[in-house]
Amino acid sequence: MIPPPKNVKQDANASSTTELPQDQDLGRITNSVGIPVVNEINPLTVGPRGPILLQDAYLIDKLSHFDRERIPERVVHAKGGGAHGYFEVTHDVSHLTCADFLNTVGKRTPMFARFSTVAREMGSADTVRNPRGFALKFYTQEGNFDMVGNNTPVFFERNPSAFKDLIAVQKRDPRTHMPSPNMFWDYFTLRPVSFHQLLIQFSNRGTPDGFRHMHGYSSHTYKLINQEGRVHYVKWHFRTDQGVKNLSAKHAEKLAGTEPDYAIQDLFNAIERKEYPSWTLYFQVLTEDEALNYKYDVLDVTKVISQKDFPLQEVGRFVLDRNPENYFAEVEQAAFAPSHLVPGIAPSADRMLQGRLFSYADTHLHRLGPNHAQLPINSPINGINTTIRDGPLIMGTNGGRNPPYYPNSYGGPHPDPSVREYESDYKLDGIVGRYEYELCERDFEQPRALFKLLAPNEQQDLVENLADDVSKTHAYIQRRVVDVLERIDATFAKRVQEALSKS
Repeated sequence: MIPPPKNVKQDANASSTTELPQDQDLGRITNSVGIPVVNEINPLTVGPRGPILLQDAYLIDKLSHFDRERIPERVVHAKGGGAHGYFEVTHDVSHLTCADFLNTVGKRTPMFARFSTVAREMGSADTVRNPRGFALKFYTQEGNFDMVGNNTPVFFERNPSAFKDLIAVQKRDPRTHMPSPNMFWDYFTLRPVSFHQLLIQFSNRGTPDGFRHMHGYSSHTYKLINQEGRVHYVKWHFRTDQGVKNLSAKHAEKLAGTEPDYAIQDLFNAIERKEYPSWTLYFQVLTEDEALNYKYDVLDVTKVISQKDFPLQEVGRFVLDRNPENYFAEVEQAAFAPSHLVPGIAPSADRMLQGRLFSYADTHLHRLGPNHAQLPINSPINGINTTIRDGPLIMGTNGGRNPPYYPNSYGGPHPDPSVREYESDYKLDGIVGRYEYELCERDFEQPRALFKLLAPNEQQDLVENLADDVSKTHAYIQRRVVDVLERIDATFAKRVQEALSKS
C-alpha cells in the first residue's frame, strides 16, 4: 500500500492539474545510485566537437535506463486510470463471512481502484465501445483482497479456453493491423452465447460517461464462508452513487478524437476538486440449495441472477479521495488477481473464474516479475512473512538470516490452523471429462428480456449501433448476425435487417 504523501506543497492557484510551486528547491540531482551530477546537459567529449567518451557514466546510466522504461503492456485492460480511497462497512454481514474487513459495521479498509477499457491498447481512446474493467484492491489486516470485475454483470464466454480468442478478435487484424469488424462478428456469430454481453456493449451502456458514472460487478458468482463454515453463493454489485450516465455513439466518437483521455481526466479532476466519487456495495445471496436449484446455472457467467428472485442486500460503501502521485508506480504497476482472496471469501466452480485464478497472477509474473507483490502499490499492510525468497528486484531484506524453508527449528514462520481455509470443507465428486455447455433456448432468454427492458429510444440506439458496425462486414456474416438476433427477438432482428439494408 502507498500511504498519502507528507508535507506536499501545493500552489494556491493549482486547480485540476499537477502544478508544483516554482519557489521550491528539490535539492541536487543525482544518478541512479545517488552520486551527485555535475552537468545534466553536456556529455564528456574530446574537445568541443570530438566524440563522446564511454567513461561518461551518467550519460550511459541515463540512456540505458531510458531504453528500459517500458514494461510489457497488459494484454487486456491496458488503458486505465486509478485512485486511492477507503471501504466502509455499513451493514452487518458477519453471518455470511468471516472476512476480517467485513466483520464490523463502521470498519474502514484502505483500498485502491483501477478502471480501464478491456480489449484496446494503451494508446486507445477512453470512450471506445468496450466493456470497462472495474478492479479493486482492499488492503485488509489478513492480506490483500482483489475484486477484479467489469462494468457489466455478464461476460462474453463461460469457458476459459475461449478467453484468448474473444480478446484476439477485438485486437488488430494480423495482416492489415487494423480493427476488423469481419473478424469480430465472424467469431461472435459462431459463439451466440456471447450475445447477452454484446447487447450490453452495443447499447449506450457500451460507452459509459467516464468511470464515475458506471456500476461495477463481480460478474462471477463467489462463495462466502462464515466462522461456522457455512457457505453462501454471492454476486457482488457496486452501484455508483453519482448515477449512471452514458454517451451516445456520436458523442463518444467525437470525444475519442478531441479528448482521448476523457475518463482518466474526469476521474482525476473530480478528486482534485474534492468531489470524491463513491460506490455502494450490495450482495445477492443464495444458499447452497438455492444456487443448486436456481432456474439458471449460477456458475455460468453469461447469465444474471434476477434481483426479483434474490434482492440486493447492502453491505458498505467505498470512496475514492486521493489521486496517485505517480501514475507508473501506482496505476501501471498495480497488480490485481482474482486469486488474491482472504479467509471468508472463496472462488466458485465458475469455469471462467477458475481460468482467471491462474491467468491474472501469471500475467503479473510476466509483466512485473516474481516479486511484484513487494512493490509499494501491491504490498499488504500486514506485511509479508514467507519462506518464498530471491528472484529479480527483491525489496527489503529478503527474509534476512531467517530460514527459507519449513519446517525448521528456529521459530518459523509457521502455519495458523485457526484460519478458515477456503479450499477445504466441501466435497467434489464426478467423472473427469470435457463437458460441453450446449447452446440452448435458455441462452437467448436473458438477451430477449434485456432488449424488452430497454426504452424505445434505447432500443433504437442499440439497433443503429449494431447495424453501423455489422454493415462493415461481409454479406454472409451480416446474415449470421440477423439469424442469431432472430433467436432473441424476431422484431429486433427485422429492425436490424432494415437498418442494414439502408447502410
